[in-house]
Amino acid sequence: MKFEHFAINVPDAAAHAQWYVANLGFKIVRQLKVAPFTHFLADETDCVVVELYSNQTVPMPDYAKLPPLNFHLAVVAADAKAERARLEKAGAKLFLEDLQPDGSLLIMMRDPWNVPLQLCQRVTLMPMSR
Repeated sequence: MKFEHFAINVPDAAAHAQWYVANLGFKIVRQLKVAPFTHFLADETDCVVVELYSNQTVPMPDYAKLPPLNFHLAVVAADAKAERARLEKAGAKLFLEDLQPDGSLLIMMRDPWNVPLQLCQRVTLMPMSR
């Protein structure tokens, strides 16, 4: 089997998707302009896809209370500190900056909807990030 996508139920999928496009460099590869306003977003490799939708038939997760170590969206950042500053200006909030023993820098943030977002500046990249 091959990974297709993972999905996140968010309060305003259209606005959330636009923020990810504008600030993370994702692109919309499929969308639904009526409820639940599903947006499939791909990274620059077209190998990783996240689905954002606003499904009101189930309880909306309280992302502000969800510990980032339970769930987070992680992206590669060549200069994590610079990306942190840029994303803070765009409405993201710092949660934790964590220098790893190997020299990698992991910066945990929350996007404007409080969904945990991790910036990964790794010494050794993951296989698909090379």
